[in-house]
Amino acid sequence: MPSYPDHGQPDWNLSALIQALRTSREHTHKVRHRGRLRELPSRAVLKDILQGLAAAMFPTHYGETDLTDESIDHFVGNTLNRTLNLLRGQVRRGLLFLSDEDAWTSEALDARAVEITRHVADSLPEVRAVLVSDLRAAFQGDPAAHSISEILLCYPGFVAITYYRLANVLYKLGMPLLPRLMTEIAHSATGIDIHPGATIGHSFFIDHGTGVVIGETTIIGNRVRIYQNVTLGAKRFTENDDGSLRKGEPRHPIVEDDVVIYAGATVLGRVTIGRGSTIGGNVWVTQSVPSESSISQAKMCRD
Repeated sequence: MPSYPDHGQPDWNLSALIQALRTSREHTHKVRHRGRLRELPSRAVLKDILQGLAAAMFPTHYGETDLTDESIDHFVGNTLNRTLNLLRGQVRRGLLFLSDEDAWTSEALDARAVEITRHVADSLPEVRAVLVSDLRAAFQGDPAAHSISEILLCYPGFVAITYYRLANVLYKLGMPLLPRLMTEIAHSATGIDIHPGATIGHSFFIDHGTGVVIGETTIIGNRVRIYQNVTLGAKRFTENDDGSLRKGEPRHPIVEDDVVIYAGATVLGRVTIGRGSTIGGNVWVTQSVPSESSISQAKMCRD
């Protein structure tokens, strides 16, 4: 190993620095939830949970590649037991961020965490069924896909949809923080930003995917296909009387069944893209579009 000259340990004035950071953290610039909460959900643990739930639903693709008919159920059972126990702990931490957490005893908090985790567990067969419809849509919609396994192993869009569908289960149970962390884990890994509050029907396919943004109150129907750099966003934000932004107000698009939105398109506001429509690449849409429409850029003039 190379050696470096030792010029001595510098004096970092740590005592004063630690005290200054404590003063900022505890008094002058305090940002802790309700001024006191330290027990935060863990992004690392949630990533482990997402991978575990995905492995339980698709064990040979996201779990162990050499499972047999004799070992696969054992693997799924062990994976679920471990993952659901981790989830229960994270759900308990997430419950502390709800508005009524002061009214709960520790026992009530534990019981609610178990109840929510059990609901997530019970929903897994239904989630998997919808994900299989997404897989089939991807296989049918992409001529470059040679097998379902290729989509499971290689397509970032399917990872983002998987994590979104799991997060959406928690979101609908009134748990905003954990699902947001889950979809941000997918965002970091894939470049696809799906808010867990969005409503997305079955047979959904995101091709390529990088740069896709789907906002909180977006509603997407069945058999919808979108491409990279598509934004389904808000056009404007409503303010309360005190100037703060109004939360939860419908402000994102409604995309009906069998719509295709090509790369770079931007759809803003509470507009409706009618059933069976096609939105061309790089189009900017701020008004509703009737069913069976085909929207594209104006053709360039030629000399």
